[in-house]
Amino acid sequence: MLTQITSRAGRSVASKMQRRNAGGGFSPGMWAKKNKFVEEWNGRREITEKSFELNNKTVPTLIMTCLLFPAFVWKTTAHELHKTGGPSFQDTC
Repeated sequence: MLTQITSRAGRSVASKMQRRNAGGGFSPGMWAKKNKFVEEWNGRREITEKSFELNNKTVPTLIMTCLLFPAFVWKTTAHELHKTGGPSFQDTC
């Protein structure tokens, strides 16, 4: 009888101790779930970063994408704002 009482008390203490989480008390349902599409995109991005080479074939595309296209968008926007905007947009060109 004494062993039954001590074993029951030991079980309740052990179960209370197991309910504590070392991570701050968050339940398993609160952790973020992985999105397979985001994980696939991250994997493709890492592969692209590792396999990118700068050579004569990629330099014109890089210049076009990083310099000419943004300059064209800025110039077009500045021209439109200069044509239709107020006094605060007069000095954009």
